[in-house]
Amino acid sequence: MDVNKAWPAFEGTHSMDRLQAIGSATTMQRPVLNEVLTTPYTDEFDVVVAGGGASGLIAAVSASRLGARTLLLEHANCLGGTATYGMVAQWIGFYNRDTRVVGGIAKELADRVVALGGSEGFKQYLMAEASEHPIPIVHFAFNPEVVKIAADALAASTPLQVRFHTRVVAPIVANRRVTGVVIEDISGRSAIRARMVIDATGDAAVAFGAGVAMAPSECSDAANVQPCTLMFRLSNVDVASFRAIPRARKRELALQGIREGRIFWESLSFCSTPGNTDAICLMSRVSGIDATQAGDLSRAEVEGRQQIGSILSFLKEHVAGFQQATLAAIAGHVGVRETRRMAGRYTLTQEDILSFRHFPDSIALGAGPMDIHEAGGTGISLHVPARPFEIPMRCLMPASMSGLVVTGRAISATRQANGGARHMATAMALGEAAGVMAALEAASGADPNADAVRGVIQARGGFASATHATETFASQ
Repeated sequence: MDVNKAWPAFEGTHSMDRLQAIGSATTMQRPVLNEVLTTPYTDEFDVVVAGGGASGLIAAVSASRLGARTLLLEHANCLGGTATYGMVAQWIGFYNRDTRVVGGIAKELADRVVALGGSEGFKQYLMAEASEHPIPIVHFAFNPEVVKIAADALAASTPLQVRFHTRVVAPIVANRRVTGVVIEDISGRSAIRARMVIDATGDAAVAFGAGVAMAPSECSDAANVQPCTLMFRLSNVDVASFRAIPRARKRELALQGIREGRIFWESLSFCSTPGNTDAICLMSRVSGIDATQAGDLSRAEVEGRQQIGSILSFLKEHVAGFQQATLAAIAGHVGVRETRRMAGRYTLTQEDILSFRHFPDSIALGAGPMDIHEAGGTGISLHVPARPFEIPMRCLMPASMSGLVVTGRAISATRQANGGARHMATAMALGEAAGVMAALEAASGADPNADAVRGVIQARGGFASATHATETFASQ
């Protein structure tokens, strides 16, 4: 990576329309405040990553390890996203049934968490045990607080720079190329130039703001959007007593709670940190939320907290193991399953996944399960593909915009395919690929070569092709 390579003359601009676009597709006929802004450029990087969640963290480390001068921007106070301040205390997607499909930097992060005492490692788990059709998977349960520490250490293992409490408010675009971002933080507003930008926001916020086409979306009507979940943590839980309850009885209890209006979907699911004295619960369900709108997100947070009070009361009264439980923590951000998805150079489909289609430019493997939560209802549809599925590099590349790579749950995929590809381990694998793609393009100025990207991933112990996934859980 030649960090001294001459920068092209800056010709980028951003308009107030672009700023409005990140938060809303239209301003309707509301009054408009016309502003003239003079925003200073404060730095320049080879690669800027917007969003420090599972995918963005790995993307930044990936790019930095190839020699790209990299900046990672995160609006929260920690890295890890949904896993940490979202408190979803398990990684799913490392394994498809019994076959490991994610390695590389993601596996390195998991190993760091185990070494710090934050996880007991990969284990078999019955997902959605109280639902009508639960599925056995291999998951990685962890203490989210330890993951924060491990994520910091992973980032510090490279020269990349991390800035917390920083929001990307607009992309800078010149001649259909993203050339940087405008940010706001405690010190004010500034602009940063970049040879490449990685959108790891989860909501395609940078891509949308740059005018990249979005995939046709069910999210245009909030009533059709998959519900949100606000995670919470209970202490003083007798986990062994709960695990001993027969599955049929757990389902009866969940349905009883739904009838009484005290449980909100067919779930009594939780993970425990090492020691098995707590429960990090995935039990709330808030429907009708457009998570690209602050008003809806605010309602989801409040409604989620009210549901948690109801759920805790029901658990203490009716479910073995919870009689002495106390509320220890509520996640810092409601969990969001779907918002925008980019329309890329290729759109991954359910048919691709179920037919195990091979892609010459595959750069990551998905494991499933294909996971669709019933909009406005209490059910869930789950299906684990019989084999790992390939995700092509083109799904991360906008159709008509350069200088930008999109990773995480906003890649180009149909809703059904996204249900199988949005799990955090898959997002980390996509992030590693995104970082390689961005670093190579920043160095060459040309679209990355798929074989070169695949070669880097495989050299790091990752999986770019389904034929390479041969290690089984039993062998571990």
